[in-house]
Amino acid sequence: MNDQKRHAIYERLQSANPAPKTELDYQTPFQLLVAVMLSAQATDVSVNKATRQLFPVAPTPESLLALGEAGLTPYIKSIGLYRVKARNLIATCRLLLERHAGETPKTRAELEALPGVGRKTANVVLNTAFGQPTIAVDTHIFRVANRTGLAPGKDVRAVEDRLTQTTPPAYRQNAHHWLILHGRYVCKARKPDCAACVIADLCAWPQKTVAAH
Repeated sequence: MNDQKRHAIYERLQSANPAPKTELDYQTPFQLLVAVMLSAQATDVSVNKATRQLFPVAPTPESLLALGEAGLTPYIKSIGLYRVKARNLIATCRLLLERHAGETPKTRAELEALPGVGRKTANVVLNTAFGQPTIAVDTHIFRVANRTGLAPGKDVRAVEDRLTQTTPPAYRQNAHHWLILHGRYVCKARKPDCAACVIADLCAWPQKTVAAH
């Protein structure tokens, strides 16, 4: 994969979706943080279903903390790992109030110091809430980056580093969203829809389901 091909890939993804957005529902950086924390090993659809009930009741760290674990649990019980997530969310709200005056921090180090917030979650918040050109690598992006040859790597951090190094600056802000949506709806794990793929002829995957057009 050379720079010319990479540029062409992003150019086509941009043409198909000029202003990509997260599929998680939120109104504030704090709500995005909550939604992303809930989304670990869960679908955006299931998270949105839960937060649609939760955010009107607890839209801020203060109101969420006031619910406590017992009060929060009924809202998120339909989501996987809800007990651990409830514990982390309450602890995170407490730290946001104690250390950050209730504001969601804008640095990776401060975000990753919050309970239940790892590098991927921090990257999503930095990119989507604060407009920083970070690239969060989930299972979809890991698959697309390796399958297409765009940024192969043995683990998510290797793929993230490769994408950060090789993505043209003009595309870095939206790369995360283009790649995750491409992996979710086109370059799917079990049955990739190569016939509908706008980058099929640029993709290095030898097992395409149709000939590149």
